[in-house]
Amino acid sequence: MQQVKSDILTHRGSHFDLGVQTGQWLKQTALLKNREKEWRKRMPRFDIHIKETYDIFQMYAPQIWEEIKGMQEVLQLPTSQMILNFGHYRFTKLKNSGCTIFLGNDYMVRNYDYHPATYDGRFLLFQPNDGGYAQIGPTSRVTGRMDGMNEHGLTMGYNFMHRKKPGDGFVCYMIGRLILQNCKNVSEAIQLLKEIPHRSSFSYIVMDANLNHAIVEVTPRNIDVRYDRTCTNHFELLTHENRNYTKESTERLSRLIQQTPNSSMDKMEAFELFNNPEYEIYSKLFKSWSGTIHTSLYEPKKRIVYFTLGENQSPSKIDFSKWLQGETLEIKSFKGSIDTNLTFASY
Repeated sequence: MQQVKSDILTHRGSHFDLGVQTGQWLKQTALLKNREKEWRKRMPRFDIHIKETYDIFQMYAPQIWEEIKGMQEVLQLPTSQMILNFGHYRFTKLKNSGCTIFLGNDYMVRNYDYHPATYDGRFLLFQPNDGGYAQIGPTSRVTGRMDGMNEHGLTMGYNFMHRKKPGDGFVCYMIGRLILQNCKNVSEAIQLLKEIPHRSSFSYIVMDANLNHAIVEVTPRNIDVRYDRTCTNHFELLTHENRNYTKESTERLSRLIQQTPNSSMDKMEAFELFNNPEYEIYSKLFKSWSGTIHTSLYEPKKRIVYFTLGENQSPSKIDFSKWLQGETLEIKSFKGSIDTNLTFASY
C-alpha cells in the first residue's frame, strides 16, 4: 500500500498568470521529466500543427491559449513542445481505462480509474478575471480536467469508451475543461459537445445547479444523449460503437444499479459505496490502466465538493461558493493510500 498526495493550489487572476504559477509548480515536480520519458518510449501517434491548434483555441478557448503561453514563459520550451504536452488537440496520422459515475438527486459521485503515472497530483481552484468561468477540480495533463465543477454549479465527469477510429479533435481532459470553462448548464454543455471536434469516444456526464442532468455519448462520428443516472464504460445508445469486450463494464454497471436502488441515496452512503473496495465499484487494476485513483462528489446546488485519494478514506470537504466569495482555503493537500507501487507523474 502506497501513501499518495495531491497538492491543492488556488489562483485568482488571469489565465496567463495561472500559467506562470503552473509553470513554477511544474519546475518543482518530476512531471515534465516523466512525460519526456514516456514520449521517448512511445512516439506520439498524432501530428502537431501549431497554426491549426492556435486557430481552434481562438475559436473555443482563447484564454487557455494564454495559460499555455504563461507556462511557456517559465518553462522556456518551444511552442511545438507546449502543444504536445499541454494543448491536447490531436491530428490523426492510439490503453483501457475505467471510471464509474452515479447521479443522485442533488449530487454526482465519481471514481476516476486510470494509471497513476498519468496522474498530475494537483487539485486546482481557479477564479479568472479575463473570461471563462471559475472552476474547481483535479487537473489532468496540467491544463485539462477529468472532473470538476464551475461557478454556476455545472458539474462534469467523463467515462472512457474506446479509441477506435480516432479523429482530429480535442482529447477528453481538454473537453472536460472546455465544458467547465464555457457552459453554465446542461443544455449549453450538450450544445458545446455537438459543436467541438472529438479525438476519441467517451461519455460526458453533466449535472447543473437546477439538478438537470444528462449523459452525452460521443464519438468522432456520432453524438447522442440519454438521461440515466449511471454510467460505466460502454455506450447504451451508440451500441454499434462499443468495444468488442464490454463484460467488465456491464458487470460493474449491474453491481452499481443493484446497490443504488434509487436516486435519493444519501450522498455519504454513495461516497462509501464508491470508495470502499468491498462493494466492487472501487478498482485495484492499476497495472491494467483502470485502478481507482480518486473518488469525488459534487453538489451543484450548494457548490460543495467532497474529495479523497485512494481507498477507504473520509472525504475532505471544500465549499467552493465560500472560496469564490473570498474566503481563504485552509487545506493544502489531499492524502490517501493506493494498493500499487506505481507512482504519480509528478513524483
